[in-house]
This record gives sequence, structure tokens and C-alpha cells, in this order.
Amino acid sequence: MKLRYSDVTPEGVYLSRRELMAGAAALAVAGSVGEVRAAGAPAGAPLKAPPNPAYKLTDTPTKFEAATTYNNFYEFGFDKGDPARLSGSFKTRPWHVAVDGLCAKPKTFDIEEILKVAPLEERIYSLRCVEAWSMVIPWIGYPLSAILKQVEPRPGAKYVEFTTLKDPEQFPGQKPSFLGFGSLDWPYTEGLRLDEAMHPLTLLTVGMYGQVLPNPNGAPVRVVIPWKYGFKSAKSIVRIRLTDAEPKTAWNKAAPSEYGFYSNVNPTVDHPRWSQATERRIGEFRRRQTLMFNGYGDQVASLYAGMDLKKNY
Repeated sequence: MKLRYSDVTPEGVYLSRRELMAGAAALAVAGSVGEVRAAGAPAGAPLKAPPNPAYKLTDTPTKFEAATTYNNFYEFGFDKGDPARLSGSFKTRPWHVAVDGLCAKPKTFDIEEILKVAPLEERIYSLRCVEAWSMVIPWIGYPLSAILKQVEPRPGAKYVEFTTLKDPEQFPGQKPSFLGFGSLDWPYTEGLRLDEAMHPLTLLTVGMYGQVLPNPNGAPVRVVIPWKYGFKSAKSIVRIRLTDAEPKTAWNKAAPSEYGFYSNVNPTVDHPRWSQATERRIGEFRRRQTLMFNGYGDQVASLYAGMDLKKNY
């Protein structure tokens, strides 16, 4: 049986008694980002970056404890608590990312080189997941365009493909027999059009909450594309490839009728199993209206001028 995203975490599960209890626990945790961390991902090495005021929401950030213990990271398992529970021994050093394909200067970057490609900055983004929940997180990184410009894309490059680590010894969710379920076609792949990848909102992300990326959140390097659903923001990246053809992406291959290539946050396009018109922030009980492009329409709507966004979902 081939597992589908919707089979794992339907909205009904999110609205279950278990989720409500988790939300209550998150609300009960008091204090700021600098407080003692609750169970889950421990505090990591500090990673300082000045806030960029152009990318700062007025919304209160999600508690660190909630952001690191309620995750979709299927390499570690299908339950939202599996990444925090099973990622403690995940090795993020040494780590290399190949940036290649249709470019003049392909290069493999060590993670320490990645940290120095461009000045780090902190941005507070809302990241929305397809099951109608969202978080507000202070991410640390720099525009993905900085590393793409270093390899000099060729004129024929139209898309960017992200490939994540395949390592069943570290990722139990990649084992064919895991819980008896079928699986995605590992390694996990995602993609963007080149203009989406070069947009200044698209963040090559190496940290959050003033520290290096915790293992449950995609250590040591991921992308964050805040106007798209969360599964587009690939974690634990090992390759970035420039190509002339639209990449085959993990969830689109698994369930093409449910997960399109673009996956822009669009409240007028329902998932076949639930509505996307409202969402709930982790740590809150009251639902809110979903905003087109997750609220980033002023910045990104021009990328899709003339496109039918119901057809190109």
C-alpha cells in the first residue's frame, strides 16, 4: 500500500482530543524563547543573526517547545511527535550540499561554507501545513538566491530541485517495513520554478529561535517558502539541482490528484478530504481565516499573473 499524505494526518486527527490536549499543554508553557526548554529538542548551539524588519510578523511566535515537538518529518515517522522522539542521534556533521545541474560553476558546499555564503538574518515567518494548522517561527538564514548566484544558473535553467538525505539507518521512516505501511519514493524531493527560488522570501534556513536548526525541524539545512504549504519546504537537504524540466516531487508522485507542483496556500482550493479555508495556529484554539498566499500576496502574487491557480494548485 502506498501511503498518502492525507492518510497520515487528516484534519480529523488534528481536531482530535489528543491534539486539543497538546494545544492546551503548549498554551500552558510560559516564558520567552530564552527560557528553559521543555521535553523535545534540546537547546542547540547558539546562532546569532540580526532581525530583518522587512520580514517580521506582528504575531506572537509559536513556543519553541511546540515548534520542535509537533512536526511533519516523515523520514522519522508518521506521528507528529516522532521527529522529536527519534531524531536525537541524527548526525548533521559532516554534511555537504551539492549545487549542480544547469549552472556554470557547480559546487559542493560543506555546511560550514553554507553558513558563510551570505550574512545570516532572522525572519519571522508563518509556515502553514496542508492539514489546516500553522506556526509562526523566527527562522535564521539568507535568501536561497545567494547560493544559486554563486553557481551561475545557465540560460536554460527553469526549475530548482531539492533532494534530501536518504539514510534508512538514521531515518526509520525510510525503511520499507516501517510500521507495515507503504512509503514515499525516497529520497524526498521537492522543487520550485527558478523565479520562485530566486524570490527574496525563499530562505535557505540554517537556524531558528537563536540557535542552529534542531534535528526535528530539518537540520542542518532546509528551505522555507512561506507562501506555500509546509511540505514544499524540504528538510535536511543534500542536493540542489538546476534543471530545465519540472521536478518530480515526493507528494505529487504519491498522490498527484491531491498535491500539485505549486502548492501555494490558496483558501479557495480545498484538499479533497478537507477544507483549507480556515487554519489554527499551534498553541491556539480558535480558528482563523486562511489568507491567500499565506498572507504574502503583496510580495508573490505577481509570480502567478495570468495563471489559473485552481487548475495549477
